[in-house]
Amino acid sequence: MQAVDYQPPLRWWNHAWRYALVLTISGIAWFEIAYWQWDHSRFWFWSDLGLGLAGLVAVHWRRRFPVTVAVLTNIASFVSWSSAGPGTLALVSLSTRRRWREVLPVGGLAVAASLFAESHNPVSDDVLAFTIPFIVAIIAVSVGWGMYIGSRRELLATLRERARTAESEQAARVAQARTAERGRIAREMHDVLAHRISLVTMHAGALTFREDLTAEEMRATAAVIQESSHQALVELRDVLGILRADAGDSSPERPQPSAVDLPALLDEARATGMRIETEELVALDGVPETLGRTLYRVVQESLTNARKHAPNTLVTVSVTGSPWTGLSIVVSNPLEVGSSRVAVPESGLGLIGLAERTALVGGKLMHRITPSREFVVEAWLPWPA
Repeated sequence: MQAVDYQPPLRWWNHAWRYALVLTISGIAWFEIAYWQWDHSRFWFWSDLGLGLAGLVAVHWRRRFPVTVAVLTNIASFVSWSSAGPGTLALVSLSTRRRWREVLPVGGLAVAASLFAESHNPVSDDVLAFTIPFIVAIIAVSVGWGMYIGSRRELLATLRERARTAESEQAARVAQARTAERGRIAREMHDVLAHRISLVTMHAGALTFREDLTAEEMRATAAVIQESSHQALVELRDVLGILRADAGDSSPERPQPSAVDLPALLDEARATGMRIETEELVALDGVPETLGRTLYRVVQESLTNARKHAPNTLVTVSVTGSPWTGLSIVVSNPLEVGSSRVAVPESGLGLIGLAERTALVGGKLMHRITPSREFVVEAWLPWPA
């Protein structure tokens, strides 16, 4: 931690009361002997006063040179009673650093200077049995006061540092949560809307390029477009409701399908003209909700990709697993190009979103092209027992 935390800057009133205290201590210590010095030794009087004033100036740098200032002012106290105030302030300031290797020698020097000065005091008749404990007590109080101030400063600095750290961590958590929420909304938007919009694109393309359709077939295709567009608007409104409600990914809001909705998804895709074959489907009613939601999204996105890039091919869907082995999902389709001439824009986010979604539940996602020119999407999801 920086030194400025332990030695906070002083303002003018902080300096004022400290210097007032220094002058008070020096005045009390020098008051009695100053008269004797003036009457009997003018040289000592002026020397004492000069050393006291020099010490008063020197304590201004007590923070920059704590040991030097404390040693010099206490050495001056051997012969200068007016240096008692600066010496005391320098000792207290040094003690705030709470370094015993500095405090003990300077404290001993202060005791020695006080005893020497008292033993050569021409106007005092106090016995050393009383003077020594009194001097030691005064020095001990000064050191204790300084160490208390240093301890309090350290505590306040620690609390300020903890507050800064807590604020930084809170800001990081907020940013992380905001990023996660953006990703969650992006996944929901893509998963919900890409499926519907791909249906609209495929059937609109058929209306554009097919000239052999009967009026009944055209009405049926237009009905599919209308229904898919309406459903896309409904699901878009629900997804935006998630954003307004600020729901977490752990308990998302509608629309949130589960595993039991998978057969309806397959039937809906078949109704639009897709050829889908299910090799094996696990008992879907026993799949947990979060796991089933991810399962649904993996199959939905795989069907959307097949519809966009290979609309007339056979799509094979397989869902196997158990609570002990996990859930395995395989969706494959040949790479032959379908008859639709509509260029479907590619976002490149579908498989990325699926990988993120499966990773959130502890699973993994792979996609590959087999030697037989089939595009295969494989996902494995842990199934909590």
